[in-house]
Amino acid sequence: MKNIVILISGRGSNMQAIVNAAIPNVRIAAVLSNSETAAGLAWAAEKGIATDSINHKNYDSRLAFDTAMMEKIDAYQPDLVVLAGFMRILTPEFCRHYQDRLINIHPSLLPSFTGLHTHERALAAGCRIAGCTIHFVTPELDCGPIIAQGVVPILDSDTADTVAARVLKVEHTLFPKAVADFAAGRLKIEGNRVINPNHEISADSRFCA
Repeated sequence: MKNIVILISGRGSNMQAIVNAAIPNVRIAAVLSNSETAAGLAWAAEKGIATDSINHKNYDSRLAFDTAMMEKIDAYQPDLVVLAGFMRILTPEFCRHYQDRLINIHPSLLPSFTGLHTHERALAAGCRIAGCTIHFVTPELDCGPIIAQGVVPILDSDTADTVAARVLKVEHTLFPKAVADFAAGRLKIEGNRVINPNHEISADSRFCA
């Protein structure tokens, strides 16, 4: 059984998707947040999952906060730490501590559009597709080895909000699969590439017509 700790900052819809997937050989040990008012904490608690929060505003440096967060995470002896909408830039020390057992989901097709405002930037660039990327976390922002990607079309009538909603549906399918692949030992990192014999590209059905 693999212990999973999930970090969130808000409602945690991807966390909910992972929990609801009831992944074999996975135990959701805890859901933690940097906000005590994160709606996802109440949802997780209702499911009987241990929850806790630690406010980054109470620390005078990013490293001090990350060190405190690591102490809370390590109490659950995680095999995997999942960033599911955890809106913090992590220190190199945090990333190295959980090297090869820390994964994140990013709402773009990396390496394009790292950072924030991904959908606005994709629309401004005239992109015809958008998507999401699940990757191992490294000290360099949004640049770790890619586990899986999902693709959706960008329509002429789209706004950033409509693209985001379409991408989120793919995220909710793709993220539990990635966690399941990790738990099953199917992910092998070779340089900056993840070898996964079980991976299939997730794409909007309109691409398959």
